[in-house]
Parts: sequence; structure tokens; C-alpha cells
Amino acid sequence: DPLLGYSNEQAHDRLCGAQHADSSTPSSQHSLYPATKCTAACPSHHACEDSWEESQSKRTIRAENEVEANKLVNNYRFGFRKWKSHVTERPFEGRSDVVKELYSELNVIKPHSGHFITGGNVAYMLLFGWWVSLAYFLVGTLMFITVTGVPYGSMVVKDIFLVVFLQMGNTLRRCCERAPYCECSMEAEEDNSPFLLPSPTEVPVPEMPDRPLRTPYWCRFVTYVWLLLGYPPLVVVHSLACFISWILVFTIPVFKMNARTLGVILLLPPEDVSISHQGYETRALLCCYHAANWYYYKYTIDGINVFAANLLPLVIVALVTGYIDRENKYASSDVKFTIAIGSIIPLSYYIGMGIASISAQSNFAVGAVVNATFGSITELTFYITALLRGHQQANTCLEEVVKAALTGTLLGCILFIPGICMIIGGLRHSEQRFNSRSAGVSCALLFISIGGVFAPTLFSKAYGNLVCDSCTNSTGKRFLKITHSFIIILLHLLLINSALFVFRPLVYTVCALLPVAYIIGLLFTLKTHSHIYNIHVEEVQVSSHHGTVVHWSRWRSLVILILATVLTSACADLATEHIQPILSQPNISQYFIGVTVLAMVPEIPEIVNGIQFALQNNISLSLEVGSCIAVQVCMLQIPILVLFNAFYDVGFVLIFSDQHLWASIFSVILVNYIFMDGKCDYFQGTALVVVYLILLAQYYFAPSPAGC
Repeated sequence: DPLLGYSNEQAHDRLCGAQHADSSTPSSQHSLYPATKCTAACPSHHACEDSWEESQSKRTIRAENEVEANKLVNNYRFGFRKWKSHVTERPFEGRSDVVKELYSELNVIKPHSGHFITGGNVAYMLLFGWWVSLAYFLVGTLMFITVTGVPYGSMVVKDIFLVVFLQMGNTLRRCCERAPYCECSMEAEEDNSPFLLPSPTEVPVPEMPDRPLRTPYWCRFVTYVWLLLGYPPLVVVHSLACFISWILVFTIPVFKMNARTLGVILLLPPEDVSISHQGYETRALLCCYHAANWYYYKYTIDGINVFAANLLPLVIVALVTGYIDRENKYASSDVKFTIAIGSIIPLSYYIGMGIASISAQSNFAVGAVVNATFGSITELTFYITALLRGHQQANTCLEEVVKAALTGTLLGCILFIPGICMIIGGLRHSEQRFNSRSAGVSCALLFISIGGVFAPTLFSKAYGNLVCDSCTNSTGKRFLKITHSFIIILLHLLLINSALFVFRPLVYTVCALLPVAYIIGLLFTLKTHSHIYNIHVEEVQVSSHHGTVVHWSRWRSLVILILATVLTSACADLATEHIQPILSQPNISQYFIGVTVLAMVPEIPEIVNGIQFALQNNISLSLEVGSCIAVQVCMLQIPILVLFNAFYDVGFVLIFSDQHLWASIFSVILVNYIFMDGKCDYFQGTALVVVYLILLAQYYFAPSPAGC
């Protein structure tokens, strides 16, 4: 990808190559392992490593335009959401042949080499070909029965072979009947690919004095017979095939083929779509070599990935089933909860796209405000909705579920996201390197975050384990309930007017300090010590007839952000409304549901971004994806929840269970140890993922929390 600049290994190679430029060994003959190359280049291994660390702090990013450059720079900024997808339209002529194939139309004959009997084509026959051809056979029979529709019946019956076998026929072409007189190209070699070619009415042909005049298409009686009897059933068949093939994503070529057949070919006069083994043509009505293409996971619609676009209808389904079917006549609570949680995935993607678009088109201050405001909106919406519903229903279980979801987000972002990215990136690139200084800053912020969030919990472990509901002083402040009665009496006698052992002031103090630490982290990484990242942007000159075209303007992004936030709130309300049957499962701990489903589902777009960065050998951003989310959870989301509870008491107390406490502390220590040397591979990633799965197993077998 030209936007990523040099990879870590390439930068290492260029550094070592420059240091031993006098060496007679050609660079093309160097070993693939950086340490081997540096042995001859550097006086010592440590000197080479120091030079490598210095080179790592100087990263060159190549971008196609200024907006993309801003987005790429924002990816390296602390507190900004890391976004992989483009926010501007990329020039089509500069794309690879694989990507061009994804967006190509089916009306051009392209050179093809290889076999037509592929797994995708065989799957097409099994999934689509047989029942679509059966529909064609029935429609063709019906048209023959009408007598007047015989021309269309003949056309439909002849199409059965193409419908069944797609591209697996032999020497089958559709060309103009007057091949010697049309402008067909005779230079191409004959192949075995079947396709539909335009008729003489679409291709200019020489004037022929003996050519008979034809009745206009809309003045024929057979046209209306076809449109009333034959065309409607095929509309249903092709529409169903379009829907299934589009949802499957990898079969989008089948969608294009059915859509073009339905919208163009079946509306042509039958004599204009003829089958012939003679003649050659460079322009076709329909030409598709493969029914499936595995690279369609890259397909985007207005900048939105096709998977996110396909999941968007879940939002409508969730709202309709949730707010209309109140009595669960058509869908159970389990189904409604699953749909509501699943609908949060595309909404999170749209929110991420909106944040990245606004940040890329605005200055640093606006981008920082937007990221701080909307960066955690998905999770906060769910947490606040759950706390409100738990308070209204006097259900303390939802409070524990929220705490489990907060802890699950921390564990997932600290262990699972870096781990899975290391595994996938390490399998492709063997060993990956990252900027250990920037990773050290992230780890320090993680230590501060975890220490601040769990400070009230440690306080309660030292001086008591519950909040006293009845013990208040003259000002109404709540004291800790101490397990032993004599300690309670002692505190009442000696510290009745002291705030030392008052729990809420401690929580408020911590929640006031954490955002301050977040702001200091912003100033440190973006202003005073921005040289740690030292990003240099090099704009690539791309030949294009158009200027920079953004997918979403700032105002459009803002409207989508607000709309997605409202919809997320509605879906979160439905999820919390129908979560009780899930929590009532006797074999599954409520802790497990919180740390897995509720914690990680909203983070799926971030996981995908991290994996994409790792595949392109940019493991630094993959690691920053998880660290950024974890820091925002502790320094922004939890203080906001405490602030919300201060103004509207929903019973949220910042005391976590022992399992939450020790799992989070152990995870931060482990990931800090992994990040120390600035190198990673799939083994280290496996270690993180295994530890994460062990912790999930503990939550799975743990007893239900109090109140559930």
C-alpha cells in the first residue's frame, strides 16, 4: 500500500545498508533477518539496535492528499481514534488490478487465463444455479404455452445453460447475428468463456438496403405478454439471488450478474440477445469469469466497508421488533437482545468513520474535542442506559454487569487486541518492531489509569468492604461500613468530623485527577514531546482529473455522528431491556456475559482496524488501538459515569470485585513486560491471548455477583 511508507523491516534494511555502503555485498543478497545484516554493518549489535531505535522515531508517511495525510498523522496522536479506511476517494487508475476487478462492470470482455472450474463457480451451481435455472425453465414453458410469447420462451430456455453453469460452458458466445457486417474485433483469440454480447441495434453497423424494418419494442403485443407473465417471476427470482449474493459479500459478482440480467438483458427484445458461435466482440452485455472473489472484504460503498453496510439493516430490525412487538409475540427476548447488540457494531463503525472524517478535515483542537466527545459515546451510552434501567427496576445486577463490561473492555484492549494483532502480523512478517518509547508512554498511562480506577477498591480492602447506608455525619456524608463493630465505634468517636475515611470524596478526587492526567498525556505526546513520534508526511503525486473528494464532509459527518449516537442509545435501551433472560441463565455467570459480549462487541471495528494495521506491518498502530481505548475507559468513561451518578444517583459505586482488581493489574504488568524491547512476534501474541482466555475461563466459572 503506497500510503504506509516504509515498513519496519525496510527501514531497518535501509539503515543498515547506509551504514555499510562500502561493503561489496549487494543489498539484494542480504539475509532477511535484520540482526544478520547489522552484524557486518554496525560495530556491535547494541550499536545497531541504538541506530534502529533512532530510525524508528523518524517515520515517513506517504499520503495521496492533505486530508489523508491529516488522518494518518492523527492515527499516531495520543487520544485520537486509529482509523484504517480512507476518508477520501482514491483515484481509480492508481489502484491495483485486484481492486480494479472488484469495482469493474460486467459489460467488458477482459483477458482471462486459468480454469473456469473453480470452487466459487461450483458453489454458485449449488447455491444459485439449479433453482434459478428451474425458474427459467418454468417461465420458458409458460411463454411457449401462450404461443405469442414463443420468442421470449426461446430466449429464456437458451439462457438456462448460462444460468446453471455460469462460466463453465464451452465455446459459447453471444454476438451479433450479422457478424461480418458489425464492428466486431477479429484479433482476439477464441476462448471458452461464455458471455452476452450486444445486439446489432447497440453496435453501429453499415447501412444495408435490404434490412427489414422492425416494429418498435413498446408497440408489440408480445412485449406486454412478457412483462405481465414472464418477467415478474424472474424479478422475484433474480431479486432473491441478488439479496443472498450481496449478503454473502464474496459472491458480489453473482449480485452484479443478476442485477444486470434483470435490469438490462431481460428488458431487451429477444432478437437483440442472440447466441452464436461465430464472431468476436470487444464489448459485451454480460461477462463474468468467476462467481466469487475472496478480496471483496475490501469492497466499500461511499467509504463504508461492505460488511458494515450489510449490518446496518439490523438497526431497523432491532427498533421494529423491540418497540413494536412489546409482548414478544414474534421474537423472544433472547433474539431481541442478540439483534440489539449486533446492531451496535455497524453504528460503532459509522461513529468511527465520522470521527476520522471530521478530524482529518479540521485542526488539532477540533479533532481532539471530537475524539474526546464521541470516541467513547458507544460504550457510555450502553453503560448509562443499563445503570438507569437497573435503578428504575431496583436491580443491582445491572450495576455489576456494567462493572464487568468496563473490566472486560480493559482486559480485551490490554490483552486480546494486541495479542491477536501480534499473532496475525507475526505469521505474515515473522518479527515486527515498534517504537518502544511511544509504547512506554502508553504503558505509563495505563499504570496511572489502573492505579486511579482501582484506588477506591484498594481503599475499601484496607478499611472496609461495603458502603455504610445508615452511618452519616452531620453534613450527610456517607462513611464506610467496617466489618468489625468496634472499629465502627472507634471511627465514630475519633473521626466523626474527618474526611479521611469518607469514601465518596476519595472517588471524586480520583475521578478529577484522571482527566487531568489524560490532558497532561495529550500535551506531552502532542506538544512538548511530539518528537517521540516525529511523523514526516510525504505527499504522493497521483495523476487524477479531479481534486480531493472526501466521502463525508464535516457537516455530513456531524449529522451521521448525532444520528448514530441516537440510534445507539435506542439499541442500548433495547439490549438492557431484554438482557434479563440472558442474565438468568443458570450455567453462565453474569461476569462472563459482561466481560465478553457487552465489552467486546462494540470494539469489533477497532479489532478489525488493528488487524489490518498488523497485516501491513504497522504493529505500532495495532498496539496503540488497544492502549488508547483502555486509557479512555479509565480516564474518561469511568469519571463520566461517576459524574453522572453524582447528579443523578443510580447507585454506581466505584468498588470492583477482587477478580476485576487482580486481573486488570496482572494484565497491565504482563503487557508492559511484553512491550519493553520494542519487538514482538506471534509467540508473544499467543501468550497474551492465552492469558486472556484463562481469565475468561475464570469469569465463566465464577459465581454470580451479589444481587444477581
